[in-house]
Amino acid sequence: MTKSAIKIGSYILPNNLFLAPMAGVTDRPFRQLCRRLGAGMAVSEMITANKSLWASKKSLLRANHTGEPEPRSVQIAGADPQMMADAAQHNVNQGAHIIDINMGCPAKKVCNVMAGSALLQNEKLVGEILTSVVSAVEVPVTLKIRTGWDPDNRNGIAIARIAEQSGIQALAVHGRTRACGYKGEAEYDTIAEIKSSINIPVIANGDINSPEKAKQILDYSQVDGLMIGRAAQGNPWIFQQINHFLTHGEHLAAPTVIEVRETLIEHLHTLYDFYGDYTGVRMARKHIAWYSKGLRNGNSFRQHMNTLEHPQQQLDFTEQFFAQLEHRGTIAA
Repeated sequence: MTKSAIKIGSYILPNNLFLAPMAGVTDRPFRQLCRRLGAGMAVSEMITANKSLWASKKSLLRANHTGEPEPRSVQIAGADPQMMADAAQHNVNQGAHIIDINMGCPAKKVCNVMAGSALLQNEKLVGEILTSVVSAVEVPVTLKIRTGWDPDNRNGIAIARIAEQSGIQALAVHGRTRACGYKGEAEYDTIAEIKSSINIPVIANGDINSPEKAKQILDYSQVDGLMIGRAAQGNPWIFQQINHFLTHGEHLAAPTVIEVRETLIEHLHTLYDFYGDYTGVRMARKHIAWYSKGLRNGNSFRQHMNTLEHPQQQLDFTEQFFAQLEHRGTIAA
């Protein structure tokens, strides 16, 4: 096993780069795209432990892993140990190879029901949930946390030790507290301390947006892997770019106009196929906005795109936009 590879249970991942779970973003089409472009693993969108919602259209789509490469990691969220155990069993029965527990989400609607990062306030309950889930399934269980509840209560090290004792097989840590949300800059001192305090793989998350930043964080914190979220939105090539830089010490050429167009068109088709025309068009809008950010005439492109209601209209206008960029020979604004 190479230094960059990570072992979770019996699974040896192809590299140490993870696509972070993001609600409304890391659906099956995006996970498959990022895996193809270099992510070693892609964790699913969060699925609630509330059994009454499992049959909803949203939950069924989030639990759809058809055609995804192994291992398939499914993230669950909740605050009741038995409900979380039941959710873990249910998702394993649906094809999950790894169960990931969400104790990192700062969203108010999650924290208001004492799930996500709100759980970090209650270390006893954290231990009960982790033990309950690990005992309920035969597959590896991983955990995503933040560094603590707020800057005065960074208890990430204590939570990490509880996780290791409970049988958690890998730990992802976002370098902000719950109170920080996504504001300010992520810090890696706490992540480095967590890494030195436990023996299971630790994955750093937060503001990893370039190959140089990736190497800097790996060198500084000595973590086993990196988890990339917002920086992959509209830029799924970031995984191959970081992989190349870490392996060869040099930059991979940025994608050409043609490569960006072909990837975006492919992504749009998978969204329409996955969601159907109506929802697919609406899901596509935010991805189109991310892909076109920073491109010449990108703002007017996005504004007009948001008025289009049918897949073929989106496809045609995308082709037209990129044909103009190609003619100019540049994609930069």
